[in-house]
Amino acid sequence: MNLSERLNEDMKQAMKSRDKFKLSTIRMIRSTIMNLEIDLKRTLDDSEVLDILGREIKQRKDALQEFEKAGRDDLVANAKAEIEIVGQYLPTQLSEEEIKVIVQQTIQETGASSKAEMGKLMSALMPKVKGLADGKLVNQLVQQFLQ
Repeated sequence: MNLSERLNEDMKQAMKSRDKFKLSTIRMIRSTIMNLEIDLKRTLDDSEVLDILGREIKQRKDALQEFEKAGRDDLVANAKAEIEIVGQYLPTQLSEEEIKVIVQQTIQETGASSKAEMGKLMSALMPKVKGLADGKLVNQLVQQFLQ
């Protein structure tokens, strides 16, 4: 079962169990997917759906930070719940130690040794961790290694 089918099934299950919050979150994700499918005039594969899910998580995390700064506890709780629901569809995230190992391997493969070569390193590294790690964390770790 691909991700789109899984989202459909989970949406039906949320309807049956009358879980309005989960239902609205899944509907939001599905509408984003469907809008892109309409624009591209084709169905999306799992990697494209993962990209969308990653963007949705990132948007919610950014919003969560803003809500926390503003002291909006009601919105913080909603954002955390949405992050948890969307996160169920993403593959297990790599730990910081696992990312460090991949960064070190990629540095050896590319021969990057300074921040001037960071672009080359990131272009080789990001396909390896796509959907498995937060881009900000990867960027921070790369900067640490290239200092």
